Amino acid sequence: MDLTVHIGHLKLKNPVMTASGTFGYGEEYSEFVDLNQLGAIVVKGISLKPMEGNPSPRICETSCGMLNAIGLQNVGLKRFLKEKLPYLRRFDTKVIVNILGNTMQEYKRLSEALDGAGVDGIELNVSCPNVKKGGIIFGTDKKILARLIGKVRQSVKKAVLITKLSPNVSNIREFSKVAEDAGSDAISLINTITGMAIDVETRKPKLANITGGLSGPAIKPIAVRMVWEASKAVKIPVVGIGGIMNAMDAIEFMLAGATAVEIGTANFVNPRVTIDIIEGIEEYVRRKGLHNLKELTGGLNAT
Repeated sequence: MDLTVHIGHLKLKNPVMTASGTFGYGEEYSEFVDLNQLGAIVVKGISLKPMEGNPSPRICETSCGMLNAIGLQNVGLKRFLKEKLPYLRRFDTKVIVNILGNTMQEYKRLSEALDGAGVDGIELNVSCPNVKKGGIIFGTDKKILARLIGKVRQSVKKAVLITKLSPNVSNIREFSKVAEDAGSDAISLINTITGMAIDVETRKPKLANITGGLSGPAIKPIAVRMVWEASKAVKIPVVGIGGIMNAMDAIEFMLAGATAVEIGTANFVNPRVTIDIIEGIEEYVRRKGLHNLKELTGGLNAT
């Protein structure tokens, strides 16, 4: 069964990837998942220096999903290269590193170091709504986004460059095209949608940060729509993210135009969900008599 897909020049054994921030650095899930079976591991976002993240409480459940305001807590570039990347290199699975910064220079330094270290892909996080500086500003201004991608593009020679777009914009088609024109090899979407929750007994916000990023099944219809719109606007591959809980959800994204998918919140519910989704896609392809996944991507019958 041929489940291979291509993201730029990167060939994945199947279209199932992990979403940054929901799978740690891979090792945390290794007792539940054979990491060799995944299409790619997208690790927790990395910054130049370690980040402690936001104060607690940082996560709360909501109807059909969850809110998080972790604040991009991570070990920083130095520890990642020394401690985390060597472990991931044991496996026959592509490694994509999500990166974040407060300035364009920080993004540039991160991308240069990671490209030099031989990671397979770099995912630009320009869409996190849970940090005070940087973060979402890069993803909601087209001129700034184009400049950022252009600078990073100059630094990345070997790794595939993916831009993770924000859903908190008025026209996802325009931002997708900006990312393509500025040099992205692919785009991924959507990141979380800004939301908040209030404890009515205490009258206090449920998150110390007050607002957070909404993820899970609640955002899936929005994500599917945005993936469909983005795939119509660009020629580069689109990676679909948002509320994927099972194989049928993943296939829905692919029919909307996604070449691959990233699994996020579902990892917290079922640590083996990525494997279940790979097996479910394989069963669907066999049942439908498809030869490869190109027959699935963009296969929506809208007439």
